[in-house]
Amino acid sequence: MNDGYPRWKRVFWMLLAGLVLFMIGKSIFPELLEAGKEGVAIVRVEGPILDSYQTVEELKTFADDPLVKAIVVRIDSPGGGVAPSQEIYNAVKRVRREYNKTVVASMGTVAASGGYYIAVATDRILANPGTLTGSIGVIMQMANFQELLEKIGVKSVVVKTGRFKDLGSPFRPMVEEERQLLESVMNDTLSQFIEAVAEGRSMDAAEVEQLADGRVFTGRQAKSVLLIDEIGDLQDAIKLAGELGGIEGTPRVLETTKPFSFQEFLESTFLGGIRSLAPSRFSSPLLYLWVA
Repeated sequence: MNDGYPRWKRVFWMLLAGLVLFMIGKSIFPELLEAGKEGVAIVRVEGPILDSYQTVEELKTFADDPLVKAIVVRIDSPGGGVAPSQEIYNAVKRVRREYNKTVVASMGTVAASGGYYIAVATDRILANPGTLTGSIGVIMQMANFQELLEKIGVKSVVVKTGRFKDLGSPFRPMVEEERQLLESVMNDTLSQFIEAVAEGRSMDAAEVEQLADGRVFTGRQAKSVLLIDEIGDLQDAIKLAGELGGIEGTPRVLETTKPFSFQEFLESTFLGGIRSLAPSRFSSPLLYLWVA
């Protein structure tokens, strides 16, 4: 068939169209170029640790993926609730134990208290020289409004089934027996923290106890007392994870996209994250949290 249009021009335009489609596909779907390539996944623990569900689910998803040979847990958190910190810690250990996958911790600006608790579950810990970490300890904060209520003429009436049922009430002073009870709870929770650090860092519990007074360390200081392994940033952690996971060359990096939260957007935009740090956001007053 000859429609008067030169064949070479038809071929030229077909090749050009193919090239354009390829370039569009390369820019819009870059992952297609690396599909099937072994990689390192990044799971982020950022901000106060209020809940563990999303992080635990991400860890499980990447653990189930045969192309993910190692995981980097990027921690930028002052800590948070005791239970969610422990649940993420256990999830990291499960990835290593049941899936035989390497997990490396990468510390950002701060990885303290509950953030550090999570880090000790990994194979290796990297921090920047100026990262703030440590803060091994437990804190419980409660307000008391008794004097304020008396000034405005409001009286609290409590009906309870046992003498400790209103333990920590903000409407009356705490008696010594109640303080001792709470201290016993905190001491047991601190003991759990110390045991986790001792196991994860291959240290004696007595060594960890010397550091478990709530103090924070810079990354460089933390390395000198064996709380971390190496000084390095996120890219160093990804490279190390790839090497430990048996990946040759530069590893493919995988990361899930966090779903958009309008509430978090408003908080970060108009309140600077202040509400995220409010004690009322935690489900328990017992915290692995660095309060700066």
